Amino acid sequence: MTVVLLEALTFGLGRLVAAARAAGHDLVLLTGNRSIYTHELARCGDGLRVVEIDTTDVAACEQAVRALPDVAGLISSTDTWAVPGAELAHRLGLPGPSPDAVRALRDKAAVRTRLHEHGLSSSGPLDPADAQAFPLVLKDSAGTSSRAVWLVRTPAERDAALLDAAATALKGRLVAEPYFEGPLYSAETVTWRGETRLLGVLSRTLSPEPSRREETSAFPVAFPDDDLAHLDAWIQRVLHAAGHQQGFAHTEFVLTTTGPEVVEVNARIGGALVGEALCRALDTNVYDSMVQIALGTRPDLLDGTTGHGPATGFVALYPREAGVLEGWTGLERLAHLPGKPEWYPTASPGDVLEHLADQRCCTGFVLAEGRTAELALHRAQAAAGGIAPVVRAWCPSGVPA
Repeated sequence: MTVVLLEALTFGLGRLVAAARAAGHDLVLLTGNRSIYTHELARCGDGLRVVEIDTTDVAACEQAVRALPDVAGLISSTDTWAVPGAELAHRLGLPGPSPDAVRALRDKAAVRTRLHEHGLSSSGPLDPADAQAFPLVLKDSAGTSSRAVWLVRTPAERDAALLDAAATALKGRLVAEPYFEGPLYSAETVTWRGETRLLGVLSRTLSPEPSRREETSAFPVAFPDDDLAHLDAWIQRVLHAAGHQQGFAHTEFVLTTTGPEVVEVNARIGGALVGEALCRALDTNVYDSMVQIALGTRPDLLDGTTGHGPATGFVALYPREAGVLEGWTGLERLAHLPGKPEWYPTASPGDVLEHLADQRCCTGFVLAEGRTAELALHRAQAAAGGIAPVVRAWCPSGVPA
């Protein structure tokens, strides 16, 4: 039997290959850009078949999948391909959420409305042109990777953001919502037929305003038992109100002075190295459950069949200036540092790095382990501090400066 991936997150393919094999299935990746997965493909060996195709063309993908032998399930683990993945599974008669449910979850304004109606958000979505509840955030209703997000604190900043947004290609529409102030976290969960398990909470550190680019993460955060129990009950209500019925979810939230406030609900496993962090901390391959859900069966992970492994912290490495990536200095130091630090590149030499304000210019992550998330993050930061992306100047015309 075959399990199909409609694109994937940058990391986790190796874990997915192992999960598919454990279930007795082959794994096939449909992708329009295999270079995204350079690091993972080098580690998968012959356990993954790659089909290069225009994955924005659902009809073409349907034809390609129908040509594969004994397809039993389809996985779509990214935001961009969430709706196409649900539509493709529906066309093929494979297990999966309804396209309408996924479409609603991908609409940040619709989710905000539902949460507000259930008393789980202090505000519904706001009119971007008239919003006065500063500070506030203007964002793409279907955006990803912190792209097309503007933090504004005054009417003048709002008006300037509206002009920027008008010149930006959005995946959805422009929406506005309050800017919740406080530390940022994400709840990592798995759900099956409305039943949810909180797997743990990930910390998130952002760069200074206004860009608020993601810099570091650590898992699992050691909340006091009563605080964790409160967050567990809260996230159950949030996902129910949002309409999330099955699969992993990565729900970003801010702990404000009045309690948790949802930033956004992502109906997928967390990106970057969140999946790897889950596997290590829970001492199990959480992607086994991703395959099980794709096959239409209850995931083992829901029933707490996990161990206790190391905590992890990871640090994103960004260039200080735009240009063409030539490589990194300091990688050879990792082997001599505590926490067994590892290097996970997201860019390759020769890549043009233009977008310094968001995750698109991340060149890689340093991940380290520890007995607690705090200690793991300290080790990751120490290791990352000795690594620097090397870039050369580049002109927009594509001619090196």
